[in-house]
Amino acid sequence: MTTASGLPPSITVSSHDLARLEAMLEAPAISQTPAAIALSAELNRATEVPVDQMPAGIVMMHSRVECEDDGTGDKHVLTLVYPREANVDEGKVSVLAPVGTALLGLSIGQAINWDAPGGRKLKLRVTAVHNDQA
Repeated sequence: MTTASGLPPSITVSSHDLARLEAMLEAPAISQTPAAIALSAELNRATEVPVDQMPAGIVMMHSRVECEDDGTGDKHVLTLVYPREANVDEGKVSVLAPVGTALLGLSIGQAINWDAPGGRKLKLRVTAVHNDQA
């Protein structure tokens, strides 16, 4: 996933999320999958922040994220979850899904270019982040 400039957006991850995600990625059934490798690469470039010092408006695990496709204006509401909690019908997207990996750590106003299923090109911009459960 890249920004409009072609570079990956800078991301911020809480120490709590980082610890849980790294533990998940160590599971033998997951560790060498392409999704796990992509998530690991994202975590390696993330800035880690103590959970009590996380700035508002950053996508964390269990965040409800409002985003808009810059190309079509379509609005989406997604909740970033762990794989076992994923449910497309409820808008719960796994952190191991390409869009989930791309959203983790973004802040309001940042955008990602994403190839949606079926080959559609999307440019999703984060418009709101709700971290009520944090």
